[in-house]
Amino acid sequence: MKMTEEVGVTQVAWVLLYMQGGIAEAWKDNLLDKLAKGESEIESAEQLFAKIRNDFRETLEEERKIEQLRTIKQKGRTCDEYIQEFKKVARGSSYEGRPLIKEFKRGLNGAIRRKLAKAEKPPTTIGEWQKRAVRLDRNQRQSRAEERVLGRNAAYPGENVQPREEGPYEGRGGQIT
Repeated sequence: MKMTEEVGVTQVAWVLLYMQGGIAEAWKDNLLDKLAKGESEIESAEQLFAKIRNDFRETLEEERKIEQLRTIKQKGRTCDEYIQEFKKVARGSSYEGRPLIKEFKRGLNGAIRRKLAKAEKPPTTIGEWQKRAVRLDRNQRQSRAEERVLGRNAAYPGENVQPREEGPYEGRGGQIT
């Protein structure tokens, strides 16, 4: 073994010492097995770093997407806007089914989430959750807009309106009895 190879192996071993816990430790153990058997071509710290970047790139991207899914909120946006951002972030997260629905519900405005959860037949798929959430959001926004225009207690077309009480001279031909 040449001196430069010894330095390279020492550097690789030193870097691997710091890979502890979770997936990184399992990855390190696999690499150490390959190094011990002479099956790995890594001879320098630079090669090791390149392998780490290559092997963990997808994992890091997926973790970033999952973190975004967990923190995205509808807030004051329309449900349509929230869903478009949610779909964009969900791609590449590996979430499907119930975990995806859970994250969607977490970011949805509370009033909409509660109404859908309490529905006679609650949604069961991500598509149903999104479709029904959009419908509820649009209805709520339309109702608020109408209240601003018509006033809170204004009668909506087609509602029963209570007649005003008649005064003492009305309805009797204007005669006092």
